[in-house]
Amino acid sequence: MIATSITDLSDRARDVFRMVVESYLDAGQPVGSRTISRLTGINLSPASIRNVMQDLEEVGLLAAPHTSAGRIPTETGLRLFVDGMLQAADPSEEEQRAIERQLTGEGPIEEALAGASAVLSGLSACAGLVMVPRRETIIRQFSFAPLTDRQALAVLVGEDGSVENRIVDLAPGTRASMLAEAANFLTARLAGLTLSEAQANLTRELDSARHAIDAAARTLVESGIAAWTTDPLDRPVLIVRGQANLVDEQATADLDRVRQLLDELEEKSEIARLLDRARAGTSTRIFIGSENKLFSLSGSSIIAAPYRGPGGRVVGVVGVIGPTRLNYARVVPMVDFTAQTLTRLMQ
Repeated sequence: MIATSITDLSDRARDVFRMVVESYLDAGQPVGSRTISRLTGINLSPASIRNVMQDLEEVGLLAAPHTSAGRIPTETGLRLFVDGMLQAADPSEEEQRAIERQLTGEGPIEEALAGASAVLSGLSACAGLVMVPRRETIIRQFSFAPLTDRQALAVLVGEDGSVENRIVDLAPGTRASMLAEAANFLTARLAGLTLSEAQANLTRELDSARHAIDAAARTLVESGIAAWTTDPLDRPVLIVRGQANLVDEQATADLDRVRQLLDELEEKSEIARLLDRARAGTSTRIFIGSENKLFSLSGSSIIAAPYRGPGGRVVGVVGVIGPTRLNYARVVPMVDFTAQTLTRLMQ
């Protein structure tokens, strides 16, 4: 049987469980009954504590590493603790000042976002994460450059001067004049729109120009826009700072886990998809270990909170990633305060 809520535990079991988890998160080491017996607020002998810890192990909340007689919380136990027992206070004044100093209104917002990941990394001794607001390109100009008789390079120039390329397939017999016609149509009709706006308006624009553009050019127009259809979702921008913090003295005993986590951080698109789940929330989210397939091997946790732009719309997520033994009571309010500070900055 696995306890599903704190109320499933007796008062004695709840007290011992809380002390084991808090001691483990503080020191990162298995916790023995003698350690618990020396703490204030517990009036049990080491033998009684051992019995309670054994009971907690049997219901899936604690585990005994083979190298130690002490216990550590399981991921299930950590989830139960975080959801039902975590007591988080506001960040200290020093931590608040450090965050606010880094997130000033001076300079581009991108600098503030990079600063947010850096300051969280420094304060939490984990890796800091910021998912940057998705900014759709506003179209200035389209062009097509032939590559072969069956492929062309679609070139999009944005209002901000950015240039992006995609390869599109051509129908047999496509002439250079058709490429020019399609490019002129796209630029004339869709300049000044975002890609999503252009896609939404494309059918109407093509219908209104039915007699002004031939079928081959129409196909090129559609494929030219379609080349960017999924772009904003498939290119999440993720800033990661402080990966070196993940290789600490305690981690050296588990280098395979650390290597796995560092490999996962390289898969930024997968991390960003996980963070995207925090966008739907109104407060800080905690993702623990193998609750997420991405961290099933490394045993890592993410604490993440959404931050908002004008009108209260969620535009990104800020957070930290570290081992499951990180100090949730300290880091959760730190992440939340950083998200609130970013929100104020972006209004």
